[in-house]
Amino acid sequence: MFPPRVTMPELNAASIVLVIAASLFTAAAAVWDVRQRRIPNKLTLPVFALGWIYQGVFHGWDGLADAGLGFLLGFGILFVLWVIGGGGGGDVKLMGALSVWLGFHMTLLVVIASTVIVLLSTFGFIVVSVFSGSFRKTAQKHLATGKDRTKRDGKKRETSEEKQGRRVMAYAVPVALATWMVLIWKLPTLP
Repeated sequence: MFPPRVTMPELNAASIVLVIAASLFTAAAAVWDVRQRRIPNKLTLPVFALGWIYQGVFHGWDGLADAGLGFLLGFGILFVLWVIGGGGGGDVKLMGALSVWLGFHMTLLVVIASTVIVLLSTFGFIVVSVFSGSFRKTAQKHLATGKDRTKRDGKKRETSEEKQGRRVMAYAVPVALATWMVLIWKLPTLP
């Protein structure tokens, strides 16, 4: 007769600390990235260090190993994108710090979910620009310029400001949304 009652899963101290820390960190990074178009070291580095402490205190050696694998995945993927010019250094450090907290499995889920969010948002951005009649202007602004970063062929080197101007969105926003979705989904099974 009555719908089943939904109850909140019981969370231990480790789960509570993880949810609060990851949520606050990603929210702060998203706000900073939207406002400043950068994520500062004074935010990412302390969170990175605290993530190792969290894993060691609450999960011991297994947690530290999981944090290491998560770091290799999260930092590694974003580092490759940064090297080829597809992301910013703050994005790399954001995923590096976050992945230490989340471990391998949740980092993988966040990477997948944030990629889907970026693809859908970019597709929506393109559709809106096509229908608003500004597709050519949008394409000229946001597509890679082909400027050589090394100046070997005499072409002008693309500045950081020009590169930032091409960004369609602040990557910390999809990472924050993906992290919150993964945490909510995994809440009943958090260690």
